[in-house]
Amino acid sequence: MKDPRIQRLAEMMVQYSTDVQPKQKVLLRGSAVAQPLLLAIYQEVLQAGAYPFLMPSLPGAAEIFYKIASDDQLGFVPEPVKLAMETFDVMFNVIADENTRVLNNVDPHKMVLASRASEPVTRMFLERAARGELKWSLTLFPTQAHAQDAEMSLTEFEDFVYQACMPDMNDPVGYWKRVHAQQQKICDWLDGKENVHVIGKETDLTLSIRGRKFINCACHENVPDGEIFTGPVEDSANGTVYFSYPAIYGGREVEGVRLWFENGKVIKAKASKNEDFLLKTLDTDEGSRYLGEFAIGTNEGITKFTREILFDEKIGGSFHMALGSGYPETGSVNQSAIHWDMICDLRDGGEIWADDTLLYKNGKFALDLS
Repeated sequence: MKDPRIQRLAEMMVQYSTDVQPKQKVLLRGSAVAQPLLLAIYQEVLQAGAYPFLMPSLPGAAEIFYKIASDDQLGFVPEPVKLAMETFDVMFNVIADENTRVLNNVDPHKMVLASRASEPVTRMFLERAARGELKWSLTLFPTQAHAQDAEMSLTEFEDFVYQACMPDMNDPVGYWKRVHAQQQKICDWLDGKENVHVIGKETDLTLSIRGRKFINCACHENVPDGEIFTGPVEDSANGTVYFSYPAIYGGREVEGVRLWFENGKVIKAKASKNEDFLLKTLDTDEGSRYLGEFAIGTNEGITKFTREILFDEKIGGSFHMALGSGYPETGSVNQSAIHWDMICDLRDGGEIWADDTLLYKNGKFALDLS
């Protein structure tokens, strides 16, 4: 029996998250494992009068690619991928893995080569999205692999996913509109502020947000959502940060990450697990040692670390930063083939200051903006 929540989620993503309009060209990407959700979105796009195109991936293909591909093949980006980024009006991407660790033993050098090759396409995507030419939405379809990572049964994980995406199942759009209104007050307050100071366990970091814009995330691009983010001034980060949760990239889990910043650049990095992968990824390109994002997670319904960044970066009481490419709509100019989010829990004594005002303490906003 088909889970009715799948159709409900598809409706919200097409009608609210991306507001698909008649005659728009719409790309649907994702693993064939996510067939029920991809088809539900496909149906909704057709009913909206738009032109959907399915571009599914096959489980196991990435493993074969990284095992066999030469350096030349790793550096090749197929023309249809470039064309899609240049021409589609809306893009849906559905994460769904049968095995989230399938690339764990791939040589990091190979992944770096593939990332470098895709950087121009990624930059085109970010720039078109910033200009409003491309709307996009990313979500996850629950699988046994993701449930195991989250240390839940599949049924428990399905409940977790759909509850995080649609906390008010009867009126999910109304719920996210209320979140947007609440978060906008914080974004408006931060407008014009210049400096941020983060204090926490083994963390003392300053950075500049002068001239940068905070973006209000309320289930348009990411589903689920719940964060505000900006792009720090590229040469401004100074100090140290310890990420309390494992940092996961390309299926690799890097634990105990500690970074030291000087004038915006990571000058030293350590990890208790997979440190070699961390260091090689940091050397992907010129922008990979600089910050592209600073964000505060606001989703109080996500309290558990699941090893899926789409959910974990939204954890209420956390902040995260991304090494690598920034979002142009924030004012960020950092370019890189990577965008690696790393999360820090601030619920036990952590603080965030904006200029000389306490913004955030113990995982809660300290301002009364009602």
